[in-house]
Amino acid sequence: MESGQYSRVARWLHWGMALLIIGNLAGGLLHDIAPQQIMPLHKANGILLLALAIVRIGWRLTHKGPDWPDSLSAGARRLSSLTHAMLYGLMVLIPLSGWIMSSASDRPISFFGLFDVPKFAVTKEDLIAGISHEGHEILAFMMIALLVLHIAAALRHHFILKDGIMARMLG
Repeated sequence: MESGQYSRVARWLHWGMALLIIGNLAGGLLHDIAPQQIMPLHKANGILLLALAIVRIGWRLTHKGPDWPDSLSAGARRLSSLTHAMLYGLMVLIPLSGWIMSSASDRPISFFGLFDVPKFAVTKEDLIAGISHEGHEILAFMMIALLVLHIAAALRHHFILKDGIMARMLG
């Protein structure tokens, strides 16, 4: 890896997960249009995203990213680190809450028709099922807000500050 950019694995995980996350957020928002078609894919993508998030966090913990540019203030570094930590947390919490919520349903959770995902031992009456249902939606809206912030910051760095921050993830 060149010191000025993220590794190829980190970039693939970033962009692949970005597409899946945006697609799943759209599917969650639009699920009322065609729930029979959208929700099985939404759930399978959620399980895939949870697995990828675990891989991504493991990769990030064991592989150092590029150094901060000298032009980036300490406050901007802290804000970036906090935003990324929140994004990573949501990458785990959103699919996990969806999995718990779906476990309370009578329907199986199919992983792209290949196999059924094991369910948590929860019922619709359990408090955790209700918390997961509400939490899933709230966390998804938090993710949307953080993604807007993340994308806006990346575009600001690329087009206004021209400091190479975005180029580190482009390859």
